[in-house]
Amino acid sequence: MATLQDICYSAAINLLSAIAFLFAFAMLRLQPVNDRVYFPKWYLKGIRGSPTHHGGFMKKFVNLDPRTYIRFLNWMPAALQMPEPELIEHAGLDSVVYIRIYLMGLKIFVPITLLSWAVLVPVNMTGGTLDKIKDLTYSDIDKLSISNIAENSVRFWAHAIMSYVFTFWSFYVIYHEYKAVANMRLQFLAAESRRADHFTVLVRNVPADPDESVTDHVEHFFRVNHPEHYLLHQVVYNANKLADVVEAKKAMRNWLTYYQNKYDRNPSTRPTTKTGLWGIIGTTVDAIEYYESEIEKLIKEEELEREKVLSDANAVMPAAFVSFKSRWAAAVCAQTQQSSNPTMWLTERAPEPRDVYWSNLAIPYVEHTIRKFLMAVALFFLTFFFVIPIAFVQSLATIEGIEKVFPFLKHLIEVDSVKSIVQGFLPGIALKIFLIVLPTILMLMAKIEGFHSLSSLDRRAASKYHLFLLVNVFFGSIITGTALEQLKTFMKQSASEIPQTIGVSIPMRATFFITYIMVDGWSGIAAEVLRLVPLIIFHLKNTFLVKTEQDREQAMDPGSISFPISEPRIQLYFMLGFVYAAVTPLLLPFILVFFAFAYVIFRHQIINVYDQKYESGAGYWPDVHRRLIIGQMIAQMLLMGLLNTKGAEELSPFLIPLPILTMWFHKLCKGRFESAFVKFPLQEAMVRDTLERATDPNLNLRTYLQDAYIHPVFKHDPSDKTETMIYYDEEDNPLVATKRSSKFVSDVSSGSGS
Repeated sequence: MATLQDICYSAAINLLSAIAFLFAFAMLRLQPVNDRVYFPKWYLKGIRGSPTHHGGFMKKFVNLDPRTYIRFLNWMPAALQMPEPELIEHAGLDSVVYIRIYLMGLKIFVPITLLSWAVLVPVNMTGGTLDKIKDLTYSDIDKLSISNIAENSVRFWAHAIMSYVFTFWSFYVIYHEYKAVANMRLQFLAAESRRADHFTVLVRNVPADPDESVTDHVEHFFRVNHPEHYLLHQVVYNANKLADVVEAKKAMRNWLTYYQNKYDRNPSTRPTTKTGLWGIIGTTVDAIEYYESEIEKLIKEEELEREKVLSDANAVMPAAFVSFKSRWAAAVCAQTQQSSNPTMWLTERAPEPRDVYWSNLAIPYVEHTIRKFLMAVALFFLTFFFVIPIAFVQSLATIEGIEKVFPFLKHLIEVDSVKSIVQGFLPGIALKIFLIVLPTILMLMAKIEGFHSLSSLDRRAASKYHLFLLVNVFFGSIITGTALEQLKTFMKQSASEIPQTIGVSIPMRATFFITYIMVDGWSGIAAEVLRLVPLIIFHLKNTFLVKTEQDREQAMDPGSISFPISEPRIQLYFMLGFVYAAVTPLLLPFILVFFAFAYVIFRHQIINVYDQKYESGAGYWPDVHRRLIIGQMIAQMLLMGLLNTKGAEELSPFLIPLPILTMWFHKLCKGRFESAFVKFPLQEAMVRDTLERATDPNLNLRTYLQDAYIHPVFKHDPSDKTETMIYYDEEDNPLVATKRSSKFVSDVSSGSGS
């Protein structure tokens, strides 16, 4: 078990690591050769030019201006200076609301930390109970926790009362933050410039029809059921093979550009390449002629594959993007049931074009349900069986575990300084390393489930990761860690005394979480700003693979906020704060450092680095709120259980209202604000439509929308067919044409969709 000395060693190691990362970043970001790694967002916006194109040879690689090194830490205040409205315009609402989560953590836990240290720490410190329990493993840190209070003590009233204070303060902050984010979302949607998804709905599970193609069926259905508002639609094609051909052609053109530039610089020598793998093996040929011929072959293959896709009825997915003449009409369609069969003609607001995950649009309703069930079963086994390796890793991350597996290291790790490093640093780093591959597995599971937008995939993966952290990292660490550390005590005690030992021991796991917070929340966040992996990859690509300016832009890879990983991690810190605020207040300052540090770091990153893949308008906020409520309720339940094991059963009736109030608060916020995140208000839609008609009466909406939701491989290609944009002018075609036999006409005209 980690002692106060171990925690100090761990804090020193992690602080030095964080400082080293920050110092390295401050130096590396000043070097011209690294400019694209640390300021890629400004390059993407076309505002920043490469400093390596100016000055002498050395100035292209090294910053020789000594004045910049004096101000090497000015990036920190600069990260805080950009006003929030300007930041929203610069980085998007998703990014801004994300960093507000860290700010909300500070708003909640700064007052809670001050109160707990002023009230609960003195109460716990003077309890004097741990010294009286024989054979119990504990440290000086645990004397500051609730474990140091005797059974059935009147002191527990302080913890019960403060839990109410902490809860109500959290309610106040969370409510006002939910209200602020909801208003920001509505203002963002109202102020945002015209977007294709404002006028478009995604229609899935288009039923098969024996008389009409999917294209005709969709057009017929919406002309019948939305005659005044339907504008056009775009069916979805399965064009995966075509996409591979397009990517291959793109790569070949890039190589051709490289060799053409090489020849232009030295016309006296024709560049050559080999026809085999990666141009390393095979017959030596003229590079320019070779790639020109290969591109010609791919162009022909692309044309054939495109014609095949467009002419093959099986390549058309049972889904379409249907656009309307107004935002109001699109909102009505997205929020209503289209057919008497609730599993057919499913409509919802279309994700923005860059948010679409095309591969999952073809999954039928029944298959989607089956996939979700199978992935739920897989998640169950993954979550609960993962406890075993985590327990094993944590057992090895202790002095006893290391001595058992590697007995020859016993004399080394028994040295006080080494022992402190092992106990104060190794458990946290071992757990973090063990969790590295998990997010990739969870994202794959979300894709298998069939979600059709990148934002929904991120939210689903985040939900799975949150559950995993809750079960394995929090409860798993408490249960397995306590059992391992107190095993000797359990063996000696009678069955009636074991609950008391558990009640005393659970708060002691705060030392493990303190080490984890320092590893993950201090050093880990500092490593985030250094971007060591992107830095190495960029220079490797720039040295060996970059052939054109386009290659250099791709090598830049600004990345984005990894929401499926970062947001559940924040929620773990919130839950630890809620749980240990009334149990072990010593943990709270470590959480405050994390929130403050992460706020500055991620604000800098979204200003200068990250380029978000999509913009959902903070659509993920209800998930954030729900997980905050879960964390609060877990903290309240654990406190009640802990007090019962400490002989304070009379406090249970006093604490029972807390989870009830928390559920009521959740329902209040859900009813008051959540609709802003799942629906588009018809009033707002009508206001936007009216304003647009007045300010832009000559807007050709058809031209604006007709290419918006075409599969990416069909865009900006002269061989693209108009069949990908099936639309008719309702004014020019007042009658609804159909190829149906008479026995189907009446059913469809009534909108049954069968």
